Amino acid sequence: MVDSSFDNASALECLVDGQPAVTLSVLDRGLSYGDGVFETLRVAQGHIGLLEYHMARLRRGLCALRLTVDLVEITSELNAVAQRLRNGIIKLTLTRGTGPRGYAMPNTAQPTRICLSLPPAAYPAERFSAGITLFECQTRLAVQPLLAGIKHLNRLEQVLARSEWTDPAYAEGLVRDIGGDVIECTMSNLFIRHDGRWITPDLSGCGVQGVMRDYLIDRLGESGQPVVVRSIDYATVLQSTEIFCCNSLYGVWPIVGLADISWPVGPQTRHAQALAEQVIK
Repeated sequence: MVDSSFDNASALECLVDGQPAVTLSVLDRGLSYGDGVFETLRVAQGHIGLLEYHMARLRRGLCALRLTVDLVEITSELNAVAQRLRNGIIKLTLTRGTGPRGYAMPNTAQPTRICLSLPPAAYPAERFSAGITLFECQTRLAVQPLLAGIKHLNRLEQVLARSEWTDPAYAEGLVRDIGGDVIECTMSNLFIRHDGRWITPDLSGCGVQGVMRDYLIDRLGESGQPVVVRSIDYATVLQSTEIFCCNSLYGVWPIVGLADISWPVGPQTRHAQALAEQVIK
C-alpha cells in the first residue's frame, strides 16, 4: 500500500517502484530482515558522480543476495531523477520486496525499488582544509565474508559505533574488526601513508567497499602511486606519516589526530584530494 502524499521537509522527491509514494508494505523484507542493498549517490549539476562505480558495487551486492533487478531501468531512473534534482543526494534502496514471515527467501520475489532525493550534504569546510580528528570506537565489526564489501541494509554496527560520541570535536570514528585490525571509519574508508606508499585496509572479511575508495585506488595507481590493499593493525596506523578518510559525498578529509597522535596535512593527501575533487564538483 502506498500513500502519494509527501510532507517530509528534508526530502525533495520519493519514488517507490517508479511512482510517487512515501510508504511501504509492513511485510517488506527490507524492513523485516534488512534484506536488500542501497547506494547513496552525489548529484551535481544534474550529473551523478562515480555512477559506474556505484553500479558495479550494486551488481556485487545484488549477486551476493541473489536479487534480480533491471539495472538498465534503474540507471535510467537515476539519471532522470538527477536531472530534476540538479544538486543533492539520491538514496537508492532495493529490497527483496514483500514475503511471508520467516527467513526463507520467497520462491518468486518482486523487489521493491525506492529512489529518494535529498538536499546536498552540508559539511564544514575546515574538515577539508584543516583536517579532522578521529574518535576511537569500541564497537567491533563481525567478520562475514559473504557480506563483506557490499552496502547491504544491515547497518547496526555502524549505528552503534556512531552513537559512541557526541562531541563535535570528532568528525568521524575509527572502527576495527573483532580481531583488532583497522577496517574503516563509520561512514568512510581509510588510506594510510606508510613506508612511502599508500595502503588501505583489506575488506574481504567485513567493511564497506566505498566507491571513492575504488576510484582513488584506480587514479592513484595511474599517477604512479599504487595502493597496497592489506590487513592493517592499529600500530601501523599510529606509525603512518599521512592518513585520510574518504567517501563519495565529501571526497577526502585529511586526518590530523587520533588518541594522542597528530599528523600534518601532507602533500600526498592533498594530491588525493585533488583527484577526488575531479568527480565531486
